[in-house]
Amino acid sequence: MGNHSDGTPTGSDAVAKAGHKEVDQFQDPGLPPHRLRLADTDPKAAKRAERQVAWLFIISIVGTLLFFVGYFGIRLDDTFGQLRLQNTLLGLGIAFAMLGIGTGIVHWARALMPDHEVIEERHELRPEEDRLAAVEILENIVEETGIKRRPLIRNTLLGAVALAPLPAIAIFRDLGPLPGDSLRHTLWKEGERLARDPDGTPIKASDVTIGSAFHVIPESLNSLEQGKLNEKAKAVVLLMRLNPEDLNPSEGREDWGYNGIVAYSKICTHVGCPVALYEQQTHHLLCPCHQSTFDLTQECKVIFGPAVRPLPQLPISVDADGYLVAQSDFHEPVGPSFWERG
Repeated sequence: MGNHSDGTPTGSDAVAKAGHKEVDQFQDPGLPPHRLRLADTDPKAAKRAERQVAWLFIISIVGTLLFFVGYFGIRLDDTFGQLRLQNTLLGLGIAFAMLGIGTGIVHWARALMPDHEVIEERHELRPEEDRLAAVEILENIVEETGIKRRPLIRNTLLGAVALAPLPAIAIFRDLGPLPGDSLRHTLWKEGERLARDPDGTPIKASDVTIGSAFHVIPESLNSLEQGKLNEKAKAVVLLMRLNPEDLNPSEGREDWGYNGIVAYSKICTHVGCPVALYEQQTHHLLCPCHQSTFDLTQECKVIFGPAVRPLPQLPISVDADGYLVAQSDFHEPVGPSFWERG
């Protein structure tokens, strides 16, 4: 019969292992040898790295200044070229401002700050000793950065850090104060002709057929030399013609249209997107951003979507030459409903 092992320690394998000296399965490899960098051994390399860090901080300063050139130095006119130029300068300025500081600090740490390994044994907590140890650590950090003996890096870093937050302050400035009554006034006034957007051609009542829709601006808009985009953003209008029997004007608005022709602000009262979709069969105006829907037959009442306020109506009439003109400005602020309305 064959021999069978019963798995007891007296088996042949156990006996063989017993004859060998037990060793640890995992050994502590320790720390690798410290490798000196070029800047640690060559003073010229250290000086060159210091200048590189300073140049990166200077790039950050230049980026911040570039932001302010775009923000304050570019005058927006009626062309989108100026707007693109300003946006380009703002974007590049912020990018270089942040990138210069970040890259400069990383290069400073990698090339000049001490990189030796430090092992600190865990010990019992002693509040006073911990406080003193923390103070010592901070002092060592300041000493190791070399900021005291490298004034070029220190001064350029201070300049970059001091200027870097200023673009954010300038941007936040545009968030307030609230516009007050600036949205209550547009270019529309009594006798202002309705003109096609963008060429500014006046519109006659006979040009507007039932079911048609016109994108409209004040005739005087194209003659502005400054602030054209801002004024257009407030004054743009949608002009449509319906069967007069389909309209249901409220009391006091019976004469705000002309023979079924009505005009409403193009700016959605939700967040200010342009309402540019007109459903001829349902007489609905739709905002493509968040699907707010306005019923033209009910004075642009909101029937769907997040908007909570009807589109402001522009009172219109016809002049002696048959051109459509405004009776007055809007009777309420245009644009989103979250503005302070006093």
